[in-house]
Amino acid sequence: MRSTPDDRTTRAVIRDEALRLFAEQGPEKVTVRQIAAAAGVSAGLVVHHFGSKDGLRGEVDQYVLAVFEAMVDEVTNEGGAELLDPGTGPGSLSEAFARHLPPDSPLPGYLRRLLLSDTDAGRQLFRRLFDLSHAALDGLTAAGLAVPGRDPAVRAAFLLANDLAVFLLRDHLAEVLGTDPLSADGIARWAPEMLSIYASGLNASPQGDTPHQA
Repeated sequence: MRSTPDDRTTRAVIRDEALRLFAEQGPEKVTVRQIAAAAGVSAGLVVHHFGSKDGLRGEVDQYVLAVFEAMVDEVTNEGGAELLDPGTGPGSLSEAFARHLPPDSPLPGYLRRLLLSDTDAGRQLFRRLFDLSHAALDGLTAAGLAVPGRDPAVRAAFLLANDLAVFLLRDHLAEVLGTDPLSADGIARWAPEMLSIYASGLNASPQGDTPHQA
C-alpha cells in the first residue's frame, strides 16, 4: 500500500496521509491542517499540490480505485471464476482482499466508506464489484458449479451483497463472534457455514467435527 518515505514524492506522502486519516475519521472530519501535520508539510503546500481538500479527496479516490483495480486483476488471474467458490478458489472478494492487503493497510477502511458514500467513485467501485460478481457467476455456471437462476443479475447482486456484508461489518462481526471473520481462524469458521447454506439452504447439516458455541 505504501512505499518507504524516502521513495515517495511529497505529493504521494500527502496523499497517503490523507488516505489514512480519511479512512480513520471520514473525509468530512479531517482538515487540511491535520493532513499537512501528518505529512510534515505546510497547509499551503497541500493546497499548492491539490487546490483544495476536495481536490485531494478526488485524487485519493482515484488512487484507491487504481490500487483496487490492480488487486482485482491479480485476484481474478489467480482464481478466475473460482473467486466466489471457497471450495476451489480464494473464497470471496472479502477474503481475497484480506489476503492481499497488509493488516495495517488503510485501504479496507477507506473502501468501506467509499462503498457507502454517495459519490461517483463509490458508485464506480460498486459497479466494478457487481460486474466481477456477475462474471464469476457466469464462469461457475459454465463450469457446471452453479446455475444462473431465474434472474442472473439479482443472483449476482445477492452473492455480492452477502460477501460485502462481511467486509463492511467486519468489526461488528468480530465483536459478536470473538474472531475477525477475515483472519485465518475466522475464515475457517465462516467458509464452511457459508458453503453449507449456499449448497443446501438453512436446512444444511453442520460441517466439521466440533460445532462452535455462540
